[in-house]
Amino acid sequence: MTIEDRAARLRVLEKEASACISCRLNETRTTVVFGDGNADADLMFIGEGPGQHEDEQGVPFVGRSGQLLSTLLERVGLSRPEVYIANVVKCRPPGNRDPRRDEIDACKGYLAEQIKLIDPAAVVTLGNFSTKLLLKTEVGITRMRGQAYPWWRRHVVPTFHPAAALRNGPRVIEEMVADLQLAVQVIEQRTGASGQVSQPEQIGLFP
Repeated sequence: MTIEDRAARLRVLEKEASACISCRLNETRTTVVFGDGNADADLMFIGEGPGQHEDEQGVPFVGRSGQLLSTLLERVGLSRPEVYIANVVKCRPPGNRDPRRDEIDACKGYLAEQIKLIDPAAVVTLGNFSTKLLLKTEVGITRMRGQAYPWWRRHVVPTFHPAAALRNGPRVIEEMVADLQLAVQVIEQRTGASGQVSQPEQIGLFP
């Protein structure tokens, strides 16, 4: 599939998502926040859900957390236009509360299609919600981070949500940088010197 084909299919999926009424979040959202970035990205980020600024602008990670994420990308030699960013749920939970299980279930089909279309070498999960969904775990992010987990012909690299770094300061920021450096290494190793794509263990996409 060409990058043009991927981008076109993502636009179709975004249009479908923009009319979604599958859960209660459609009643309070301003707009659906589908995703943003390179349709042919090697690196994809998955957060929890839109906040106020994202709900207003229709783009993920545009507030303080997004500004920090952009800074962290620069520290590992990347820029935001090179990656793709999405969330587990596409509509803002009222008051920025945690997404509920039925809301996650209603929305995860869109995320699954985004991952399949973009086909990144590495997926960085930002915080507990996306990490638990993809890796089928109840282990917290503090224990999960720092490793790359084989997952559906690619790897998942869990790290903290940028909001946690804003709350907790330099130590968490440096740990996030280390996790992003690990994701970059995963991407570099995926093709290897021969250009052959390695095939890590294949497991189910979502529970």
